[in-house]
This record gives sequence, C-alpha cells and structure tokens, in this order.
Amino acid sequence: MNICIDIGNTSAKLGVFKEDALQSVMPNVSDRGLIKAIEWHKPEHVLIGTVRKGISKIIERASKISDIVVLNHGIPLPIQNLYGTPKTLGVDRIAVAVAANYLYPRNNCLIVDVGTCITYDLIDESGAYQGGGISPGVEMRLKAMHKFTSKLPVVASHGKPELIGKTTKECMLSGAINGTIAEINGIIGQYHQFYDNLTILFCGGGAIFFESKIKDHIFAIPNLVLIGLNQILRYNLNG
Repeated sequence: MNICIDIGNTSAKLGVFKEDALQSVMPNVSDRGLIKAIEWHKPEHVLIGTVRKGISKIIERASKISDIVVLNHGIPLPIQNLYGTPKTLGVDRIAVAVAANYLYPRNNCLIVDVGTCITYDLIDESGAYQGGGISPGVEMRLKAMHKFTSKLPVVASHGKPELIGKTTKECMLSGAINGTIAEINGIIGQYHQFYDNLTILFCGGGAIFFESKIKDHIFAIPNLVLIGLNQILRYNLNG
C-alpha cells in the first residue's frame, strides 16, 4: 500500500493506493492530518507533490515510517517532457499529464485544472507533454478587482450569476465567473483546431462546478493529480 499527497496552494489531498487502485481519499487535510494519516496507514512508500514550501515536518515524520519521495523535475517520468523550462513546471501539471496518458493512452488529451489558477496542459497521442497555459482562477480574479481598484468590494464566489448584473457585486461575479466559462470554452475551441480527437479532462476544486457549464464533452476527474502521482511512484518503483 502506498500514499500519494497533493499539496496545493490552498489545500492538501491524500490518496491511499493499492497498486493502481485508489482505495480512499482525504480532501482538505491539514499538515498535522497528513502526518497522522501516514502514521495510521504505515504505507510502504509515500510520494509528495507540492507547489508550496514549508513541508519539512511532514517529510521528517513520514521518513521515519515509510520510504518517501518528494516529486521534482529530476525524477524519471513515464511520459516525454517537452516543456522548455522543466525546472519551473509545477508538479501538479506533471501529475495530471501522466494521469491523462495512463487513463487515455494514445489519445490527445487537454487537461483543465480549475483551482487557484486555471491551468491548461496538453499531452499528445505519442505520450509527449507539450505545455499549455496558466490563467487566474475565479477567486483570484475577484480578489484582484478589489485589490487593484479603490472602490470595488470584496466578493465571494457562489453559483452561476446572471449575465447582466444589477449591482456592482453581481457585475463582478458575472465578469469573473461567466468570463471564466467563456475563456475555458474559447481555449478548448482553439485546441480543437490543432488536435484531432481531443479528449478533455477536468480536475481541481472547480471541476464539478464548471463541468456542466462547458459546451464540449468532457470528463471530470477530481482526483487526477493523485492518480498521476501514483503512476509516477509506480514507474520509479518498477523501473
């Protein structure tokens, strides 16, 4: 049994795997909760993928129980990485590309990860990661409007707003959320112009919300990062 941990900008998620099968998931786990889960399960191996610093306590405690690996650009991958600056590529983006290639082999896959930022990642039918794009997520757009203006208020995201807002808050929500929907639809449309038989995968905290708002036929897989981390771990264990 192995554990994979996805530590994002705002939350952490832990997955327990038996070989390829995801047995259980713990979302929104604190650092202390991650340590307790490792102590409870006593896995053979732990792989951590993180986009933030300051996880030394987790590494120190976990290393006393299990063989532990922290994903970085130097770890061998089961895909070809054609990114121009691999040292700057987020480990979450590496993981979703690996997962897409594992779940949909010999397919062109576009992965849309809707979180603090929205990332677009393309892995082609040959198993080569090509790159993609990054844009602000909904909460970041709302916070930026407040921070960089003198009068726009703090607004929390909730639901799908009407296109035509009747108050300033409604207008901000319309611009942030409907604008994000339009962006995602537009980006997907552009990728379709370059890649035939494109499989669209959604993941991240906003995956379920945006799934029904996107025109294209897509697959929402909330645990895609964990699946990719596990495949990277197994590739290195079996290699």
